[in-house]
Amino acid sequence: MEDKLILVNLNDEEIGTCGKMQTHEEGRLHRAFSVFVFWQDSEEDSKNPGSCKLLIQKRAKGKYHSGGKWANSCCSHPRHGETIQDAVSRRLPEETGIDAAICDLREEGSFVYRAEFANGLSEYEYDHVFTGLITGKSTERDHCFARNPEEAEEMQFVDIEWLCQDVLDAPGKYAPWFITALPIALKRLQNK
Repeated sequence: MEDKLILVNLNDEEIGTCGKMQTHEEGRLHRAFSVFVFWQDSEEDSKNPGSCKLLIQKRAKGKYHSGGKWANSCCSHPRHGETIQDAVSRRLPEETGIDAAICDLREEGSFVYRAEFANGLSEYEYDHVFTGLITGKSTERDHCFARNPEEAEEMQFVDIEWLCQDVLDAPGKYAPWFITALPIALKRLQNK
């Protein structure tokens, strides 16, 4: 059975539900979330944002849109009757294998965006940006996630300064929401 997405107005107030594909075919405004998982090697690194890495994923080619584009660690939609926090905690391990309990997840902000795709689908989302922060040894970093191949063909932790420059140099490599959500997520490193 297809998930029912939560339709909202521009104040993020629920106005109904709609099937996932119909929502994207009709370009209806719906609630979504984007999760950015950061890694820092130690507590001492918390004062130096440059020492943190960000987990990004290359979306699976078979996704209904933006296949092959780089995006944040995890993104999805809450189900009808589910809070955003519960949806994030459910979806993060499904997509990345990361237990939400180890991330200190918190919401950093939200935004609305619209994107049209060549296959006739569109995204019109009220997107809530969540961040998580994991601390550990750098030798453990690449073993803390387990990629779901239905969602991502690649996942990796990358240098944030490099990523910000790459987004400016080659924005077409990235999913449309990622470019707007990234600066919101980076507030986590400024406000630790």
